[in-house]
Amino acid sequence: MSRAALLVLADGRFPAGGHAHSGGAEAAVKAGRITGAKSLEEFCRGRLHTTGLVSASLAAAAALGLDPVALDEAADARTPSVALRVAARKLGRQLMRAARATWPSAELDALAREFPKGAHQPVVLGVAARAAGLGAVDAAYCSAYESVGGPATATVRLLSLDPFEATGVLARLAPDLDRVADRAGEVARCAVEEGVDVLPAVSAPLLEISAEAHAAWPVRLFAS
Repeated sequence: MSRAALLVLADGRFPAGGHAHSGGAEAAVKAGRITGAKSLEEFCRGRLHTTGLVSASLAAAAALGLDPVALDEAADARTPSVALRVAARKLGRQLMRAARATWPSAELDALAREFPKGAHQPVVLGVAARAAGLGAVDAAYCSAYESVGGPATATVRLLSLDPFEATGVLARLAPDLDRVADRAGEVARCAVEEGVDVLPAVSAPLLEISAEAHAAWPVRLFAS
């Protein structure tokens, strides 16, 4: 296993399409829920321990080789918002293109054939991590970091927030990232024996509601 592959997969410059999505930050900024570094940190922490944990667990399970079709169905069941499902599949499709070019594998090819319009992004991420020779916790770390890194980067653009402050937010979230990644890896291993129903189904209703409203905006900076 090459940990350097994790750096490639988690790098914001990896062409997986995440730069076009704010992870709900754009709607939160407009609603006044994110106004600076402190509220950004609160938003990211909440996202990390809800949808972030769900995504990290799905990615970890996919990295362990669980059935991607079952995992994709589990992702659908854990994503009530149609707008978020659409966004997740768009991100999955873009990540698939990048991953197949970077780490060619039969598993990625099979996933692309099974989901020509795109599987949920965490599922693709887990299979990509597996193709790169990474483990379940590595996939969980990558997914968990994305869940907070996206909103932090987007808020720099949305509020002209000092990038140093945004980076400080991510650094302070490091212990939470450790806990979420470890928990995701643990439940993914349980899912190997017990099935996907044991994976977390933590909800973030305000993110779901905001995503539906955001999708209807006539003008927006980010796709989600």
